[in-house]
Amino acid sequence: MITFVPLPLPALRALIAGDLPAASAAAGHPLSEWMLGERWLWEIRVRDIEANPAAEEWIARAAVVDGQVIGAGGFHGPPDDEGVVEVGYSVDPAYRRKGFARAMLAELIRRAEGDPRVRRVRASIRPDNAASLATIAPFGFEKVGEQWDEVDGLETVYERPA
Repeated sequence: MITFVPLPLPALRALIAGDLPAASAAAGHPLSEWMLGERWLWEIRVRDIEANPAAEEWIARAAVVDGQVIGAGGFHGPPDDEGVVEVGYSVDPAYRRKGFARAMLAELIRRAEGDPRVRRVRASIRPDNAASLATIAPFGFEKVGEQWDEVDGLETVYERPA
């Protein structure tokens, strides 16, 4: 069973600084070394929260199974004006190919469905990312378009009802 531990702004800043003990203390849970390698993501998320403090509850969480951090997940922000939230998740390479990405996605969808403001859940995936495409396949996502991402390049955009 996946649980998500919120990563508040002080935890994100500590991860960016490479201070795992401080990040763990701020999160209230021992975080993993793998999370230090995601600095680029934490920098984006800090900027997101600074621009919109309401985003903090949506965007950054450590994924935990049996007390161990196995990855991170959340949304790119709170629901937009059309009620859309975009999922984002990553599994520590030591835990990949064990069904954790699918379990994380299921939990993120459950979270989105629990908020009456959310009407649709979005996933944006590079066309060559077979693992992510396989992860979303059983959840009823449908292709709705394409977009250019500054980090990932061309992405296919998928959505499903919440």
